[in-house]
Amino acid sequence: MNTIAAEMDWLALAQKALNGECLTLEEGLAVLDADNDEVLLLMQAAFKVRKHFYGKKVKLNMIINAKSGLCPEDCGYCSQSIVSTAPVKKYTLLDKDTLVSGAREALARKAGTYCIVASGKGPTDKELDQVVDAVREIRNTMPLKICACLGILKDDQAERLAEAGVHRYNHNLNTSKANYPSITTTHTYDQRVETVEKVKTHGMSPCSGVIIGMGETNQEIVEMAYALRELDADSIPINFLNSIPGTPLEHAGRTPSMKALKVLALFRFICPSKEIRVAGGREVNLRTLQPLSLFAANSLFVGDYLTTAGQEVTADHQIIEDLGFEIELNAL
Repeated sequence: MNTIAAEMDWLALAQKALNGECLTLEEGLAVLDADNDEVLLLMQAAFKVRKHFYGKKVKLNMIINAKSGLCPEDCGYCSQSIVSTAPVKKYTLLDKDTLVSGAREALARKAGTYCIVASGKGPTDKELDQVVDAVREIRNTMPLKICACLGILKDDQAERLAEAGVHRYNHNLNTSKANYPSITTTHTYDQRVETVEKVKTHGMSPCSGVIIGMGETNQEIVEMAYALRELDADSIPINFLNSIPGTPLEHAGRTPSMKALKVLALFRFICPSKEIRVAGGREVNLRTLQPLSLFAANSLFVGDYLTTAGQEVTADHQIIEDLGFEIELNAL
C-alpha cells in the first residue's frame, strides 16, 4: 500500500464524486492500492455514491450468444477468435424466432435488458436484417430494453438499429490504449472509440466497458475509467478475465477478489452516475465476495455468458434479496 492510500479518506472521495469532481490519478491509484483491511470502508464510500443515484435497486441483464465462433478477429481473451483452439459451438446468426424466444427467457429471469451479442468484426446486411426483424417484434410485444453488440457498425447500420428500437449498443474498450496491441491486432482502440461515438450520434445509449486481468497496470485501469467517463458511456460492464484454455491468455490467472472490489469502487467514483455492471468472470474472480460487489455496482448479468457458464439465476436473486436490495423490474 502506498503512502497516499494509507492516508486516504474514502468518504471524502465519495463526496468528491457526488460533487461532480473527477478523482486525480493519485487518488485513483490509492483506491487500487488500498490495504485489504480498508476494503469494507472503501465499499461503504462507494455505496454512498451508488445509493445516491440508484438507491438499493439492481438492474439485471441477460445475454444471448446470437452468433458463435466463426470470428476473424484475434482477441487474446476470446474463445471465439480465429486464434483460439477452445472447443466452442460454432453457428451462424440465430433466426428471428430463437432471438425472440431468448427475450421471453430474459423476462422470466426478471431482466430488464436483453443483450443480442454476435461474434465477428461487424454484421453483414443480411445479419442486420435478422436482428432488426427480431428487435421489432420484441419491442412490440415485451417491456424490455434491448442492447445490441454486433461489432463495428457502418452509419446506415447504426441508423437501422436505432429505427428498429434498439435502446443501447455495446462496444467495449476492453483495455487501455497502450495495452491494446498486446490483446488484438485486427482492429484498433480508436476504432472502438469511433463506434461508441457513432451509436451516440444515432440516438442509441452507449454501453462500453473493460476486461480486467489482461496484463494492464493499475495506472492503465484508472486510465480506462477516465476514458469511459470521457466517452460518457451510460452503461459500463466491468468484466474480469475468465482465462479459457485454448486462448492466448489462458495462463493469465484470476484477479484477486479484493482487487476486483477495489476496481468496482474506482469505477463508481470516476463514473458516479453511470450504470456499473458486474459482468463476465464475476463468479470466478469475486467468488464468495460477489454480494459485496453490489455496494459499488448496480447491475448484474444473469445466466450464462457467451461461451462460459454463469451461476443459477436463483442464486443471483437470492443475493439481491439477502442484501435487502430490490430487482428493478423492466428497467427501461
